[in-house]
Amino acid sequence: MLFEALAEPNRRRILDFLLERERPVHDLVDLLRVSQPAVSKHLRVLREAGLVTSRVDAQRRLYRLRAEPLRQLDDWLAPYRATWETRLDALETHLEEMP
Repeated sequence: MLFEALAEPNRRRILDFLLERERPVHDLVDLLRVSQPAVSKHLRVLREAGLVTSRVDAQRRLYRLRAEPLRQLDDWLAPYRATWETRLDALETHLEEMP
């Protein structure tokens, strides 16, 4: 579910905006320039994936980023990142050794 949620570009943009601070839906609508129903659907998917949480503040609902699922994703990616970095280091060494 996490990868499905992150696969959609507007959802990733929502996370980028929520990284800065928590925001109400209408702010996200203005920033994304998409309809309120579309933003609400994206937020529902992100909430179901555990990537965002919300709280009620008077007449509005504020959304904020939940870092824990991203931390888990980063932990899972760590061995792949290490492999990639090793290969890039080997490429750099090879390029430096070329005449």
